[in-house]
Amino acid sequence: MLELLMPAGNLKKLRTALKFGADAVYAGGKNFSLRAFADNFSREELADGISYAHALGKKVYVTANIFARNSDLDEAADFFVFLQNAGADAVLISDVGLLALCREKAPSLTVHISTQANTTNALAVKFWQSMGAKRVVLSRELGLDDIRKIHDAVPDMELEAFVHGAMCVSYSGRCLLSSYFSERSSNRGECVQPCRWQYRLTEVERDVAVDVEQDGRGTYFMNSCDLRLLPRIPELAKAGICSLKVEGRMKSEYYVATVATAYRRAINEYLAFGEIKNADSYNALLETVSHRAYTEAYLDGENTHTISLEKERTQEKYRFTASVLRYENGRATAEMRNRFKSGDTLTVLSPDDANGKSFVMGNIAHEPDGEITDDAKLVQHVYSFDCPIALSEGDLLIK
Repeated sequence: MLELLMPAGNLKKLRTALKFGADAVYAGGKNFSLRAFADNFSREELADGISYAHALGKKVYVTANIFARNSDLDEAADFFVFLQNAGADAVLISDVGLLALCREKAPSLTVHISTQANTTNALAVKFWQSMGAKRVVLSRELGLDDIRKIHDAVPDMELEAFVHGAMCVSYSGRCLLSSYFSERSSNRGECVQPCRWQYRLTEVERDVAVDVEQDGRGTYFMNSCDLRLLPRIPELAKAGICSLKVEGRMKSEYYVATVATAYRRAINEYLAFGEIKNADSYNALLETVSHRAYTEAYLDGENTHTISLEKERTQEKYRFTASVLRYENGRATAEMRNRFKSGDTLTVLSPDDANGKSFVMGNIAHEPDGEITDDAKLVQHVYSFDCPIALSEGDLLIK
């Protein structure tokens, strides 16, 4: 089994990730997560998401990977007990104190060690194993050689690796810049991403500003490229990785669906044939979502070309237009996400046979009053329309 692990920033994204091929998702509660600015989950939503995933035979891992302070401990203990009772498949932890607390208060709750713990060697993995952890999410800085040696040394420990998404310029994401500039700690989930900013040098005595330039192309010298390891899945699997993780709890449903589709198909090909025959096609699909320049980072060892000097990301090729709620008797009902009109050509994004098919939008009815319109312009309102393509709940419409 080679697990595809997708991000879930909220309940809708959880459902999207599972529909489009994720074997498991990782999600954060309202506290203790390193993505404090994602929507995240209330306890009720986490319980609903866990039940929903389990009904599909899939898993939910919950992040509690901040570096904790004394004031966090009582609430964290209560949270671990809640996760154990809710049936969470694992909790992700970075902090040794939180790990000890979890083992004491929720002994049957499975523990995964977050990448934030900066695990880079076999002895560290053995230590986490001795503390009761079942899986370690390895540091992004490791290459295939390092991963292989860790797996050989600790073959009974599950190893997880990031394969796609945004990276941090700081070592394993341990950054202090956000705290210095904004008093928001990246190590407690509040990073404002100052590594993405443009910088200038100032000569204080004369108050003279000087642009910082690198190769004459820009000043974004801390702006990391995005990770993409889809073609390297076979090597990662053979090195001992059992779970392939995608970053992006703050990304859109469209992003989650597209990336999950590409990696799901790639994994299926590898499992069926021992190779990814259509890697170029899947990489092309990954080019359609917003991203910075892609890199394979440190998989082959040291790499000095992991910084993107461009301020802007590449823009999405398609716009996420609507999410399908139901389809009956040739008529679709969908929640609008971006404006669409009669006469627009919409394309279906689906894990089913409808994927990639297009149709021209006809008359549109605003629900539930049934008022006919040619312009669906009210954000997150529900509309219905005739559609010649058999859709299913959770399919996305793009244009």
